[in-house]
Amino acid sequence: MKTRQVTIEEIDQLFLEWFDYINASALYRQALREEMNVRDIDPHEFRDLLERAQERGYSFDEVVEETNRLSDLQGLVVNSVDSRDGTQSETSATESCENAHNETHQ
Repeated sequence: MKTRQVTIEEIDQLFLEWFDYINASALYRQALREEMNVRDIDPHEFRDLLERAQERGYSFDEVVEETNRLSDLQGLVVNSVDSRDGTQSETSATESCENAHNETHQ
Protein backbone atom coordinates (compact mmCIF):
# COMPACT_ATOMS: atom_id res chain seq x y z
CA MET A 1 0.00 0.00 0.00
CA LYS A 2 1.24 3.46 -0.84
CA THR A 3 0.75 6.50 1.33
CA ARG A 4 -0.61 9.71 -0.13
CA GLN A 5 -0.21 13.13 1.37
CA VAL A 6 -3.56 14.79 2.09
CA THR A 7 -3.94 18.47 2.82
CA ILE A 8 -6.39 19.33 5.57
CA GLU A 9 -7.67 22.67 6.79
CA GLU A 10 -6.98 23.98 10.28
CA ILE A 11 -10.57 23.25 11.33
CA ASP A 12 -10.05 19.62 10.26
CA GLN A 13 -6.86 19.44 12.31
CA LEU A 14 -8.54 21.00 15.34
CA PHE A 15 -11.48 18.60 15.08
CA LEU A 16 -9.11 15.62 14.89
CA GLU A 17 -7.17 16.96 17.87
CA TRP A 18 -10.35 17.16 19.92
CA PHE A 19 -11.47 13.70 18.84
CA ASP A 20 -8.12 11.94 18.55
CA TYR A 21 -9.79 8.52 18.58
CA ILE A 22 -11.26 9.17 15.11
CA ASN A 23 -9.51 7.16 12.41
CA ALA A 24 -8.74 9.73 9.69
CA SER A 25 -7.72 6.97 7.27
CA ALA A 26 -11.14 5.39 7.66
CA LEU A 27 -12.81 8.74 6.96
CA TYR A 28 -10.72 9.09 3.82
CA ARG A 29 -11.66 5.59 2.65
CA GLN A 30 -15.32 6.26 3.42
CA ALA A 31 -15.18 9.40 1.26
CA LEU A 32 -13.59 7.40 -1.56
CA ARG A 33 -16.34 4.75 -1.29
CA GLU A 34 -18.93 7.51 -1.58
CA GLU A 35 -17.18 8.77 -4.73
CA MET A 36 -17.15 5.22 -6.10
CA ASN A 37 -20.89 5.01 -5.42
CA VAL A 38 -21.48 8.28 -7.32
CA ARG A 39 -19.61 6.75 -10.27
CA ASP A 40 -21.52 3.44 -9.94
CA ILE A 41 -18.42 1.42 -9.04
CA ASP A 42 -18.95 -1.53 -6.71
CA PRO A 43 -15.90 -1.56 -4.39
CA HIS A 44 -16.16 -5.35 -3.94
CA GLU A 45 -16.09 -5.95 -7.70
CA PHE A 46 -13.31 -3.37 -8.04
CA ARG A 47 -11.20 -5.12 -5.38
CA ASP A 48 -11.88 -8.51 -7.00
CA LEU A 49 -10.78 -7.26 -10.42
CA LEU A 50 -7.57 -5.81 -9.02
CA GLU A 51 -6.80 -9.04 -7.16
CA ARG A 52 -7.49 -11.09 -10.29
CA ALA A 53 -5.16 -8.88 -12.34
CA GLN A 54 -2.45 -9.33 -9.72
CA GLU A 55 -3.04 -13.10 -9.67
CA ARG A 56 -2.47 -13.06 -13.42
CA GLY A 57 0.95 -11.53 -12.78
CA TYR A 58 0.28 -7.82 -13.23
CA SER A 59 1.90 -5.59 -10.64
CA PHE A 60 -0.06 -2.69 -9.19
CA ASP A 61 2.09 -0.27 -11.20
CA GLU A 62 1.35 -2.19 -14.42
CA VAL A 63 -2.38 -2.06 -13.71
CA VAL A 64 -2.12 1.72 -13.14
CA GLU A 65 -0.12 2.13 -16.34
CA GLU A 66 -2.44 0.02 -18.53
CA THR A 67 -5.82 1.19 -17.21
CA ASN A 68 -7.61 4.43 -16.44
CA ARG A 69 -11.19 3.30 -15.89
CA LEU A 70 -13.12 0.30 -14.62
CA SER A 71 -13.86 -1.01 -18.11
CA ASP A 72 -10.11 -1.07 -18.86
CA LEU A 73 -9.48 -3.14 -15.75
CA GLN A 74 -12.33 -5.49 -16.65
CA GLY A 75 -10.86 -5.88 -20.13
CA LEU A 76 -7.42 -6.56 -18.74
CA VAL A 77 -8.74 -9.34 -16.52
CA VAL A 78 -11.65 -10.79 -18.49
CA ASN A 79 -11.09 -10.41 -22.21
CA SER A 80 -7.36 -10.58 -22.74
CA VAL A 81 -5.19 -13.58 -23.47
CA ASP A 82 -2.66 -13.89 -20.70
CA SER A 83 0.59 -13.27 -22.54
CA ARG A 84 2.51 -14.16 -19.41
CA ASP A 85 1.72 -17.87 -19.68
CA GLY A 86 -0.19 -18.19 -22.95
CA THR A 87 -3.57 -19.13 -21.46
CA GLN A 88 -6.98 -17.52 -21.79
CA SER A 89 -8.77 -16.17 -18.76
CA GLU A 90 -11.38 -18.40 -17.12
CA THR A 91 -14.23 -16.12 -18.16
CA SER A 92 -13.14 -16.04 -21.78
CA ALA A 93 -12.80 -19.80 -21.83
CA THR A 94 -16.26 -20.16 -20.28
CA GLU A 95 -17.77 -17.77 -22.82
CA SER A 96 -16.15 -19.72 -25.66
CA CYS A 97 -17.63 -22.96 -24.34
CA GLU A 98 -21.06 -21.37 -23.95
CA ASN A 99 -20.93 -19.96 -27.49
CA ALA A 100 -20.00 -23.36 -28.91
CA HIS A 101 -22.79 -24.96 -26.87
CA ASN A 102 -25.35 -22.43 -28.14
CA GLU A 103 -24.26 -22.88 -31.77
CA THR A 104 -24.75 -26.65 -31.43
CA HIS A 105 -28.33 -26.21 -30.23
CA GLN A 106 -29.43 -23.66 -32.85
